[in-house]
Amino acid sequence: MEKDLAYSSRTKGIIMVLASSLFWGASGVIAQFLFQKQGVGVEWLVTARLLAAGLLLLLFAAVKEKQSIFDMWKDRFSWPSLVLFSLFGMLGVQYTFFSAINSGNAATATVLQYLAPVLIVLYLAIRSKARPAGKEIIAVLLSVLGTFFLVTGGNPNELTISGTALFWGLSSAVALAFYTLYPLKLLKRWGSILVVGWAMTVAGVFFSFVHPPWKFEGTMSFATVAAVSFVILFGTLLAFYFYLESLHYLRASETSLLACAEPLSAVFLSVFLLGVPFGFGEWLGTVCIIVTVLMLSRAK
Repeated sequence: MEKDLAYSSRTKGIIMVLASSLFWGASGVIAQFLFQKQGVGVEWLVTARLLAAGLLLLLFAAVKEKQSIFDMWKDRFSWPSLVLFSLFGMLGVQYTFFSAINSGNAATATVLQYLAPVLIVLYLAIRSKARPAGKEIIAVLLSVLGTFFLVTGGNPNELTISGTALFWGLSSAVALAFYTLYPLKLLKRWGSILVVGWAMTVAGVFFSFVHPPWKFEGTMSFATVAAVSFVILFGTLLAFYFYLESLHYLRASETSLLACAEPLSAVFLSVFLLGVPFGFGEWLGTVCIIVTVLMLSRAK
């Protein structure tokens, strides 16, 4: 009986983390549809997603988790860190990722963003003044090879994506590395739902001064409303909730490995739904970067 319950719990955890990865990957593909087919502006979608998802997460924290959502602002050590994380972490990740999609495609943008673990390894090695382990060096070299194949298709004389898309994709990886490392103390003290909820809300309010959410750009239709709703509800709120819930049934290392399904889902959906051209070189580059993430996930 205990073995059956354990198996059932692990299966539930695996399904949750795979669902969250699928939702995250699909939200990038749907964002590409909004930008390139419906004419929706990057700035508007960033503002709308941050505000809507942030407020929903705070509501969830207050109602279901019974958390005092304003206590963080009373702590003089926490709120300055939260503001920095909101602007340079949360807003940085959202804007650079969506800009990479708009300039190129969701598949390449998602895979390039997954270079973040490599940047984290390099940063930690420099900070600790320690030589990376052999496995980490191999992972870094593999990531460089993967990036080469992904952006050139194997032909060094030409790029398969624009220079702008490459810039935003690499910027997204840098932003994600900061997003991952910076808020560790905040997360430990206040929990991920509260921190992410406030970070999204603060970032959304700040970016509203750049592009107000009521200034919509693009074609307003049922398809647009449905796509924006998916990005906010499934690609943000449910994906985040499922990922956190999976940690109750799986080890963190296992969820990190299974989360590598996100770039694969983004690539497959981009190719089959939007007709994004993806040749052998791009597939080889994608595999190299995913193997890199798998290696670093298992490293100490």
